[in-house]
Amino acid sequence: MARGTRPTRAARLVLLLAVLAMLGVAPASAAQPETVYFPSADGRTELTGYLFKPQGAGPFPAIIMLHGRGGPYSSNVNADCTLVSRAVPASPCNAGTLSKRHIMWGDYWAERGYIALLPDSFGPRGKAHGFGRFTHDDPERADVNERTVRPLDAEGALAYLRQRRDVAAERIVLQGWSNGGSTVLNVLLREGLQSSFRGALIFYPGCGESSLLGPTLKTRVPVQLFLAADDEEVSPSLCNAMAERSRQAGVAIDTTIYPGATHGFDEPSASRQATPGNGPAMDDTLRRAAPLVFEWLRR
Repeated sequence: MARGTRPTRAARLVLLLAVLAMLGVAPASAAQPETVYFPSADGRTELTGYLFKPQGAGPFPAIIMLHGRGGPYSSNVNADCTLVSRAVPASPCNAGTLSKRHIMWGDYWAERGYIALLPDSFGPRGKAHGFGRFTHDDPERADVNERTVRPLDAEGALAYLRQRRDVAAERIVLQGWSNGGSTVLNVLLREGLQSSFRGALIFYPGCGESSLLGPTLKTRVPVQLFLAADDEEVSPSLCNAMAERSRQAGVAIDTTIYPGATHGFDEPSASRQATPGNGPAMDDTLRRAAPLVFEWLRR
């Protein structure tokens, strides 16, 4: 290619396929995710999960996606849902009614050659309806909290993926949003320097004392924080301070704060994207996420 010319679309496609070939993966066509069931590491809860898969046999690297306080389902249906389990197959909360954000990201990873697993922490515990804004102190959230409960679900998801023949067991990354982002941080806080994960993508988490198990990360896992400058639900400054303390402790943690963006900026719905800062923030995370994970898995 001549110096100074931009690659054609065909050339970019060839490059993408070459990268996927290096990873031993194949692109996928968008399809409804598979519903799977596996135990939480709490030893008593059978979780429902949604598996987005590339084409081919693998083994593929994998992403564990942890939903926020609204749960994994569309707001159009989750008010009618309570229990989601293997024993309740007719629930309106299912693989076909996941939220637009979770479908977007699940398809994003599958199209790039990753298995993506979205565990439902709320539905199997009778709370598929999720929770509204500013409900962090609601007593009903205690038994699905991000400090002591949901990290065990992430550990259960990791164990489940590692026993699948189509997953590269040592190439698994965490991704979480809001309450799920705090859960990712708590997984890393629990594991310390012995973490089994290869990286963490974290979107607008809560970073206050009531959300996290500790004030500073001590982990070998590279972390990327995506924060909203105009977040109306959590404090980006608290997360920025936590990240700075963690960097001083030797953690590879980077922070991006998007000006004009609000909580949930990567929700692709028209209402959320009507905020001017949200579209550029979402586009930037979609541009950067896959290259970040690719680099983490090369190490």
